[in-house]
Amino acid sequence: MELRHIRYFMAVAEEMNFTKAAEKLCIAQPPLSRQIRDLEEELGAKLFERNPHSVTLTEEGLLFRQYAGRILELESRSKDDISEMNGVLHGRIYIATVEGYGPHLLAGWISGFHKLNPGVQYDFWTGTTDEIVNRLHKGLCDLAIVMEPFGDPGIENVKVHSESWAAIIPREDPLAGREGDIIKPEDLIDRELIIPSRASRSDEFRKWMPDPGKALNVVCRVAHMINVRELAKAGVGIAIFPISEGVMSGDDDIVIKKIDHPDAVASYLLIWSKDRPLSKAAGEMLKYIQKSTKDHSK
Repeated sequence: MELRHIRYFMAVAEEMNFTKAAEKLCIAQPPLSRQIRDLEEELGAKLFERNPHSVTLTEEGLLFRQYAGRILELESRSKDDISEMNGVLHGRIYIATVEGYGPHLLAGWISGFHKLNPGVQYDFWTGTTDEIVNRLHKGLCDLAIVMEPFGDPGIENVKVHSESWAAIIPREDPLAGREGDIIKPEDLIDRELIIPSRASRSDEFRKWMPDPGKALNVVCRVAHMINVRELAKAGVGIAIFPISEGVMSGDDDIVIKKIDHPDAVASYLLIWSKDRPLSKAAGEMLKYIQKSTKDHSK
């Protein structure tokens, strides 16, 4: 078994698609498939269940992914440690974030940290809070931004940003033409709503209403901001999403109004594992973010 076999396996395991994994690795798909078959033969186990358009990991594949991740992490750290003996910080930092204001925060931190440490590279992934926590536990990312509510005894967290929840309203909706940039939760009663896919959000939003026991009229649940924007623009409904000032604005087909309720606050947390030591590069970036956040709050 060679390191390239492990890298190829991890690429397929992350993409869950041979074509996408081959594109990521900049190789043709047939050689990639052969390499994975060779690896399976050497291990004496089937690592993937192959379907016409996707693949899934077998139980053996799930176990091997844990070992493969550790092997690649050790390889990366050995290179980094040797490079750092010459006083230059190297390595790759695996980071993840929810949408909303998360990418804006990370982009600023990466920009500042990269100016100080140009030898560091970054692997940037975006998903939901639940997906990101799962990746962190599996060792697939070092640092991440998620949203409250959050509670996991195996993960450290620190609040890095808060903003208002907002209604993203189709331009032609009468509510969009109402004077001012604030609406009340009761303005959304019985309205067709688009909300985040996270299971707890519906209960959270219902508590803002005069009658918390009444179900919301949810027509669509979504995970990504671009879907929120496009669905609202198409008139599917009114979306409830973090206001993400400077990110969500700038579209003439939607109107954004803050939701006036003391609990309508979206908070972002920086998280990292308590149990898995950070690489030197990731540890230094964490220190940089903590200092930047502390300085910004003064």
